[in-house]
Amino acid sequence: MDYKQLIIRGISYSQTQSGAYALLLEHEESHIKLPVVIGNFEAQSISLGLEKDIHPPRPLTHDLFSKFIVSANYRLISVIIYQIVDGVFFSNINFKNSETQEELILDARTSDAVAMAVRFDAPIFTTQQVLNEAGILLELEEVAKEDENFSETVSSEEGLQSVSMDELQKLLDDAVREEDFDTALEIQEEIKRRKKKID
Repeated sequence: MDYKQLIIRGISYSQTQSGAYALLLEHEESHIKLPVVIGNFEAQSISLGLEKDIHPPRPLTHDLFSKFIVSANYRLISVIIYQIVDGVFFSNINFKNSETQEELILDARTSDAVAMAVRFDAPIFTTQQVLNEAGILLELEEVAKEDENFSETVSSEEGLQSVSMDELQKLLDDAVREEDFDTALEIQEEIKRRKKKID
């Protein structure tokens, strides 16, 4: 089958479901976006998996499962979002044993599959049929405008602009220790924004 590779474009609050988030995946060649509604825990887990430099004091469920996979001598090869039924995406996680080359395919929620993929830097694929059924094509101007709005939102986080870098680092450490990952990610974004200005 001819699979289409997707990249993660971002995570934002869902406009349609209260308390949920939208994971935005994109097929780079066609610029078709695939919005997947995910829960708060999965959104945090994917974000932390992408950040790499924020480490919670205790392992999250996806971190624990990642360690188990490595300990069992498997590698996560890819994630395939193969179907959508009544707005629900169906995905497989594909593993391969490092010694025997035996393949293992597990059914998974798409949010969990993506959270695992980011921990292994594994590619995410879908089918043309899923793109046709659930994909949306945003005009380039709209995408640029969204990116601008996102940057403005990040840079105008209340109170963070007036805090020194040392204080920001302390706040980040406190947030991670208290497992307040939403706040930790906001602080991390402010630190990154300031470092970009310095560069």
